[in-house]
Amino acid sequence: MAGQQAKFVEGNLFRHVSVMALTSSVGLMAVFVVDLINMFYIALLGRAELAAAIGYAGAILFFTTSFGIGMSIGVGALVARALGARDQALAREKTTTGLVLGFVFGSLFAAVVWLFLWPLVGLLGASGETAALAVHFLQIVVPSQPLLMVGMIGGAVLRSHGDARAAMMATVWGAVATAALDPVLIFGLGLELTGAAIASVAARVVIAWMALQPIRRKYGGFDRPRVRQVAADMGPIWAIAVPAILTQVATPVGQAFVTRATSAYGEAAVAGMAIAGRLTPVAFGVIFALSGAIGPIVGQNFGAGRMDRVRRAFRDGLIFTALVILAVSALLFTLRGPIADAFQAEGLTRDMVYLFCGPLALLWFFNGMIFVGNAVCNNLGRPFWSTVVNWGRHTVGTIPLALWLGQYWGAEGVLVGQALGGVVFGLAAAWLALLAIRSPGAHGPRGRPAPEPETEPVASPGERRA
Repeated sequence: MAGQQAKFVEGNLFRHVSVMALTSSVGLMAVFVVDLINMFYIALLGRAELAAAIGYAGAILFFTTSFGIGMSIGVGALVARALGARDQALAREKTTTGLVLGFVFGSLFAAVVWLFLWPLVGLLGASGETAALAVHFLQIVVPSQPLLMVGMIGGAVLRSHGDARAAMMATVWGAVATAALDPVLIFGLGLELTGAAIASVAARVVIAWMALQPIRRKYGGFDRPRVRQVAADMGPIWAIAVPAILTQVATPVGQAFVTRATSAYGEAAVAGMAIAGRLTPVAFGVIFALSGAIGPIVGQNFGAGRMDRVRRAFRDGLIFTALVILAVSALLFTLRGPIADAFQAEGLTRDMVYLFCGPLALLWFFNGMIFVGNAVCNNLGRPFWSTVVNWGRHTVGTIPLALWLGQYWGAEGVLVGQALGGVVFGLAAAWLALLAIRSPGAHGPRGRPAPEPETEPVASPGERRA
C-alpha cells in the first residue's frame, strides 16, 4: 500500500514541524473560517442581536468541536505509533475502530447537547430574542456533529500517515462550500441566520466525505467493523482520547466563562468578544494546529524508539511557535483598523478588537507552549498531564484574573485577564513535556516498551543545530 512508510523517523525535524503545522493549520483554520464567514455575512445585516446570537452559538460549537479534536488526537496517536512500528494492519484497525467510535459517541454527544440547548445558552448569559436566535441556529447545526467527528478523525489519520495536504484539503473544501452557500442562503433566499446554519451543515458533509476518500484510495482503506474488535480497541483509544477530550473541552469552558463575564457589559461587548473569538483560531490557526501537527512526528519516533528525535521535535516546535507569533502579531497590529471596519465594529466593540490585535496577540506564545507540550504528553502516554494543564489554564488561570481585571477595565479587563493566565501554564506545560520525554508513561503500539534503536543514526546537517 502506497504511502504507508513512517516518514517522520528520518529527515530534518524543523522542516517536518513547519510543513505539518502550516498545512495542518490551513485545514484547521478552514473549520473555523466557516464560523468567521458566517459572522461576517451576519454582521452585514446590521442587527446586533444576530451578531450576538452567533457569538453565543459559537461558544457552544467551540465546545462540540473540542470534543472532536480530542477524539481525533487519540485515534491519530495510535495510528502514528503503529506506523512507526511498521504495523500496517494495526494502523488500519485503529483507523476503522476510531471512526466507528467517533461517529457513535459523536451522535450521543450531539443528542445530549441538543436536548440542553436552552439551559446552555442561558448559562452563557443570553436572554430574550438573542437566546432564541442562538438556540434556533444550534438546533440546525448540532445534529451534524457526528459528521464533523468523522471528518476530524479522518484528517488526524491522514496526518499520521504524513499526508497533511489531503487532511488540509478536506476542510478547505468545507470552507469553500460555506463561502459559496452563505451569500445565496443568507441574502439570496433571505434565510438570514437559518441560511448560515444550513451552510455550516453542508460544510460538515463535505469535510467528512473529503477526509475519508484519501484513506480509502491511498492508505489501505478500512476493515469491516466488528463489535468484538471495536470493543477491544475502545480501551486503548479512550485511554488517550478521554483525557485529550477533557483537555480540549477545557478551552470552551474557559471561553464560556469569558462570554458570560463579558455579557454583563452589554451586547456591544459580546459582539467584540465574538469577533475576537472568531479571529483567534484563524489568526493563530498555525498554533492551534501544533498539537495535531507535532503529534504524528512524536508518535512515529516514539514508536520507533527515537527519543532523541522526540526531544528535538519539542524544541523545534517551540522555536516555530515563537516565529509564528511574532509574524502574526505584527500583521494583526498593522491591520487592526481594516479588521474592525470589516465587522462594522464601533465603540466598545472596536476597542476590544484593537486590544486583541495589539498586546494580547503577543501573549499567545504561551498558549503555543501549551499546545506543543500537550502534543508531547498525549503521544508519550501522559495525556492526563495535558488535561491538568489545560483545565488549570482555563479555570484558575482565567477566572480570578478575568474577574479582578474586569472590575477595573470592564470588558477589556476580562480579555486581558484571560490572556495573562496563559503565561504560568505555558511554562508548566513545557516543564511537564520535558518530564514526559525523560520518562514516557506509554508503551509501544501493542503495549510493549518501545524499542531502543540499535545504533544512533548520524544527524543530517540540517538537524545539527544548537
